[in-house]
Amino acid sequence: MSSRARLALCAWAATLLAACALLPLVDPATWILQAAFLLGVQTLVGVATRRVPLARPVTVLSQAMVTLLLLTLLFARQQALGGIVPGPEAFARFADLFQQGSDDIARYAIPAPLESDGIRLMLLGGVLLIGLLVDTLAVTFRSAAPAGLPLLALYSVAAGLSDGAGDWVWFLLAAAGYLMLLLAEGRERLSQWGRVFGGAPRMPGAAPAPLAPVRTGRRIGAVALGIALVVPLLPLPAIQGGLLDGAGSGVGSGSGGGGTISAVNPLVSLRDSLNQDQDQVVMTLRTTSPTLNDMYLRIVSLDDFDGTTWRPAKRSITSVPDTLPSPPGLSADILRSEVRTRIRAADGYRQEWLPMPYPPSSVQVGGDWRYEPVGMTLVGDHRQTTGGLTWDVTSLDVQPTAEQLAAAPRPPAVMLREYTEVPDSLPSVVARTARAITAGADSDYARAVKLQDYFAVTGGFQYDTEVEVGSDSGAIARFLRDKQGFCIHFSFAMAAMARTLGIPSRVAVGFAPGTPQADGSVKVGLKDAHAWPELYFEGVGWTRFEPTPSRGTTPSYTVADTPGNTVPDVPRPSHSAGADASTSPTESAGCDALDKRLEACAGALPPVSGDDAGSGTPWWGLLGWSLLGLALAAVPLAPMLWRLRRRAVRLASAQHGPGTSGADGPVPAAGPELAAGPGTAPADGEGIAAGRVLAVWQELTDTAWDFGIPPDEALTPRKAAARIVRLGELDEPAAASVHRVAGAVEQVLFAPRPETRPGLAEDARRVRAALRARASRRTRLRAVVAPRSAVRAVWDLSARWAAIRSRWAARWSALLRRPTPQQPS
Repeated sequence: MSSRARLALCAWAATLLAACALLPLVDPATWILQAAFLLGVQTLVGVATRRVPLARPVTVLSQAMVTLLLLTLLFARQQALGGIVPGPEAFARFADLFQQGSDDIARYAIPAPLESDGIRLMLLGGVLLIGLLVDTLAVTFRSAAPAGLPLLALYSVAAGLSDGAGDWVWFLLAAAGYLMLLLAEGRERLSQWGRVFGGAPRMPGAAPAPLAPVRTGRRIGAVALGIALVVPLLPLPAIQGGLLDGAGSGVGSGSGGGGTISAVNPLVSLRDSLNQDQDQVVMTLRTTSPTLNDMYLRIVSLDDFDGTTWRPAKRSITSVPDTLPSPPGLSADILRSEVRTRIRAADGYRQEWLPMPYPPSSVQVGGDWRYEPVGMTLVGDHRQTTGGLTWDVTSLDVQPTAEQLAAAPRPPAVMLREYTEVPDSLPSVVARTARAITAGADSDYARAVKLQDYFAVTGGFQYDTEVEVGSDSGAIARFLRDKQGFCIHFSFAMAAMARTLGIPSRVAVGFAPGTPQADGSVKVGLKDAHAWPELYFEGVGWTRFEPTPSRGTTPSYTVADTPGNTVPDVPRPSHSAGADASTSPTESAGCDALDKRLEACAGALPPVSGDDAGSGTPWWGLLGWSLLGLALAAVPLAPMLWRLRRRAVRLASAQHGPGTSGADGPVPAAGPELAAGPGTAPADGEGIAAGRVLAVWQELTDTAWDFGIPPDEALTPRKAAARIVRLGELDEPAAASVHRVAGAVEQVLFAPRPETRPGLAEDARRVRAALRARASRRTRLRAVVAPRSAVRAVWDLSARWAAIRSRWAARWSALLRRPTPQQPS
C-alpha cells in the first residue's frame, strides 16, 4: 500500500472513530455500518482520482459528486433521474428530510429512533461531510493537523447532546483516530526524506524506515491521551448545563420489557393540525358502538409534568400480546360493553403511535409494533408507521355513574406519588385558583366536575387556536389570566390543577370523535386532533374529562344528577372532516345503529381488501430496478472490463491480422497486399504493420504497469525493456520475449521498410504470465479487478474531446473567414 493510500485509510478510520460519539444518540446503532460503507466509497473515489492524478479541486469535486449520488440513491431515488441522478425534486426531498430531521430532533428524546429518515439523513450526511473535509485536508492537501477541526466539531456536537455516560470512551476513540492520522502523515513525510539516521546502526538488509521518530510520536500520543483522560477525574470546577444540555425530554432508556420507547411528543404538531386551512381526512373508521360521543381515538398519554409542559414518561415496551391486560383500577362492578372498531389510515398519515379507543382489549394490526403497558398504547418499531394500514381494535366502553365516581376510595400510594407530582416552578396562582374553584366540593369527583365546568362553561374562556402554547413556567398562569386558548391549554391547566388538589391526572393526545357519513363510516380529519385530561379514580381507572369548550363531547357521568351543574346535556360534536360529511340516514347505510352491535351486522366491519398491504411493484418497476442494479454493479467492474477488451483487441490484431489497435484506437485491417511478404507492402501496409507492433508493445508496458512497474516515456524501447526485466525479476525466456518485442518496435520505428514479426502476441502473453507468477496475491487481484493502466481510458476520452473541440474550432474559423458574395448595385 502506498503512503498516500495509507493516509487515506487513516482519515477514514479517524472520521469513523469520531462518529462513534454519536452512537448513544440513536437507537439502533446499525447506522454506523452504513456510514462506514458510504465513507469507504467516498475514500476510494479520492484514492482513485489522486492516482490518475487529477487536480486537487477536481478530486474534491469528484468525491462530493459521488457522495451526493449515494445519498440520492438512499433517500431520494423516487425523485431522482434513473433513481440516482438528483434533480430539482430530489433536492426538494432533501430539504423536506432536513426539516423533518430538525423537527424529530426536537420531538424525540435520547436515544432517538433510527426509523426517522430525517435523522438518518442528518447522521449519514453529517458524517460524510466531515469525512470529506478530513480527507481533503489530510490527504488531498497533505495537512493532517487542521483536519482535527472538523473531527472536533463532530465530537463536540455528539458530546453536547449526550447524557454524559461513557463520554470518556468516545473521547478516547476520537483522540486515538486523530493521533493515528497525525502519525500516518508524519511517517509519510519522513519516508520522503530518505534514510533517517539514529543512534543505533541499521541492521543489514533492513528497510530504511523512520522507526525512531514514529516510535517517539506514538509515545507522545499515548502520554497525551493518558493526561486527557486523567485530568477530568481531578476535583476541578465543572460547568453544568449549557445550550446543548443532555437532559433531554420525553422518553428514553429503561430496563426490561424488551426495550424502551423513544417517544415523539405529539403536542409539537397538534397546533399546526388545528390551524390547517383545509381539513384533511387522516382516518376512516367503522364501529359497533351505538353512539360516537365517546369514540375518542387516543394516541399517547402525557404523564410527566415539569411545570412548563407535559410529555411522555420513560416507559418499557414489550411485544404486543394477543389479549391486552385489563386497564388499571377498573373493578368488576362498573358497567361496560365491548366495542369493535376497524380503522383505516390514509396513505399520507404516518404516525408512529397507533390511534385506538381507550381502553383497548385486543389489537390486530400488521407490521412491527410494540406495546407500552402503562399507557396501553402501541408504538411503531423499525420505521413502522400507520400510513395506509388497517387495524381492528376491540375496546371497552366503560360506563361509570356519578355515584360510583363520587364514592371512589383513595388511590394507591404509588398512583399518588407518580401522578400528583407538581414541580416547585409551577406558579402558586394555579393551586390557589384550583382551591377557590372547588371550594365546597366533598369528593375528588365533585372537584373534577367543578374544574371541568369552570373551563367549559362558567369561567368565561374562549377557544382560540392562534394562541401560543408557551414554554415557560408561567404559561398556565397566563392562560388563567387571559382565558384564551385551545385544547392544549385547557387540558394542561385542568390536569395541573387536579394534581395540586391531590387527584392523579395526566393528558391524553389523539382525535376527538369524527364526522359520521351516510354509508355508516366515520371520517376523522386533522382538525379533529385533540388533547384532553384523564383523571384517575380507584375502581373506575383513568377517566376522560372534557374542559375544552366547543370541542369533543361532554362525558355523561359528569352531567347526570349533579346539583347546580350548568353543563349542557347535549353532546358537542367536533369539527367535521371533509366537505361531504352527512349525518342523514340513507338506503346505502346497510343497517341501523342498533344492528351495529357486536356480531349483529355483517356489513358493520367490512373485510380488509387485499390491496391494503399494497399492490406490489409492477413488472416494469422490477425490470428498471434490476437494470439499475446491474448498472451499479458494472461501475466498479468497468476498469476490468475495459482492460480485458483492450488486451483482446491488441493481441488478436497482432496474431490474426484482421485489424489492430494502436495507442489511440483501432488501426484498419490489412489488405491483400500485406500477404505478399516483408518489403512488398505499400505505404498503407507499412503503417498497419507498425500499428500492430506498437499495439503489442503498449500491451506489454501496460501489463507491467498493472503489476506495479509504471511506464517511463523518457526511455528508449531497449532501455524500457531492460527496466521491465530488472524490476520484474523475469527469467530468461520472459526476458527474451521482452527484448524481442522491444526490438520489433525499434525496427518499425527506424527501419526504412517496417515489417511485422511473428509471435509477438505470444511473447506478450509469456511476459504477463511471468509477471503474474512472481507477484503477490494482492497484486494479482488488483491487476485484474483494478488495473492501473485503465486510466488510459480517461486519457483517451480527454484526447478525443480535445480533438473534437479543435476540429469544430477550425470549422468555425473557416466559416468566419469565408467571403460573402457582393450584392449587385
